[in-house]
Amino acid sequence: MKHKVKVTVLDKKLYPELQQKYCADPNSGVCPCYNVGDEFVFYRDGDRDDFWHLGLNTLVKTNGNADTVAGGPKLPFCSEAWDAISRYIYTGLQGGSVMAGWMKDENVMITCCSDGTRPVIFKIERIDYE
Repeated sequence: MKHKVKVTVLDKKLYPELQQKYCADPNSGVCPCYNVGDEFVFYRDGDRDDFWHLGLNTLVKTNGNADTVAGGPKLPFCSEAWDAISRYIYTGLQGGSVMAGWMKDENVMITCCSDGTRPVIFKIERIDYE
């Protein structure tokens, strides 16, 4: 059995009151790295190891410009996002349970990056295949 991991951007939030109060650029807006609906697929077999390349070129679907999406052909994942989701991706690629006992499906996790003024919400799914 082989395992791949699909990551989907479910939502992007914005807290302008926090940006106004705390950010150097009080009008920095929503995260520019991802679009709602972006999908990424990670593999780790044979010559392909997307995990150790920080998700570079894992983008399979976007409604934006692929060259400007983190995880597209030119940019690895954003460091804040990668820090938050990489443990679930690695677990899934190894065939482990992503979040048993917390989510309805132990192979799915909903999480977000740690940018407190403009977090991105991700769905992470382990997919088993032959």
